[in-house]
Amino acid sequence: MPQIDKAAPTPSLTDLSRALKTPFVPISADWFLMGSTTGQADERPLHRVWVDAFEMAVYPVTRAQYKEFLQSSKHQPLPRDWHNPLFTSPDQPVVGVNWYDACAYCRWYSTPKGTVRLPTEAEWEHAARGGHQAREYPWGDSIPDWVPMTGRGPLQAPWTVAHGEPNDFGLYGIATNIHEWCADWYSGDFYATSPAFNPVGASTGQRRASRGGAWRHAQTISRTASRSRLGPSLRYTDYGFRIVRTV
Repeated sequence: MPQIDKAAPTPSLTDLSRALKTPFVPISADWFLMGSTTGQADERPLHRVWVDAFEMAVYPVTRAQYKEFLQSSKHQPLPRDWHNPLFTSPDQPVVGVNWYDACAYCRWYSTPKGTVRLPTEAEWEHAARGGHQAREYPWGDSIPDWVPMTGRGPLQAPWTVAHGEPNDFGLYGIATNIHEWCADWYSGDFYATSPAFNPVGASTGQRRASRGGAWRHAQTISRTASRSRLGPSLRYTDYGFRIVRTV
């Protein structure tokens, strides 16, 4: 179990340089079964979905990366609890950002050579599964020992993004540590009418979809099929995001 720093560390140049990099891994195009027959009602029906190939960031966007965005773009407002020492380590995922903040970061990060964006729910679930349809979690059917749980001691903040082991696509921390914003509008009955190819969620709604467990919960990890949602203007300190790019 990692130690969560309670003091605001001064990052070294080496740490900052590493934290600012955004490595991506390829996620192969494929059919997969989205949803679950045993989960919540909004995870049903289990349905077959095709997702085109894309690339996903190995880690969620870090505090150091988001700080660079804020300084470069002058984006306002700051994330919730931005100056709270519990959330200031450069290698922690940035938290306290709403859906619009995440989209603004994507626009800033994008270049003529490549546009980045938030993943759709289908892309996120396909990536989290790591090519294994039947697994409950990205690493198997049980919770890995390296996943911190509040039942083993109080957690006050997210752990660093490189903690733990990657899934079989090479993604760290997916389904645990923070809720990750997705591009889609959330609809509890969307799966009943979802298109088979590259679904992008409901056409409208009141809350945006998110995926993954978070440090604040008693069980900090979620099943790959679990869905969550939040109003797009809200900023919670267990919400962050991970970026993808189309290939």
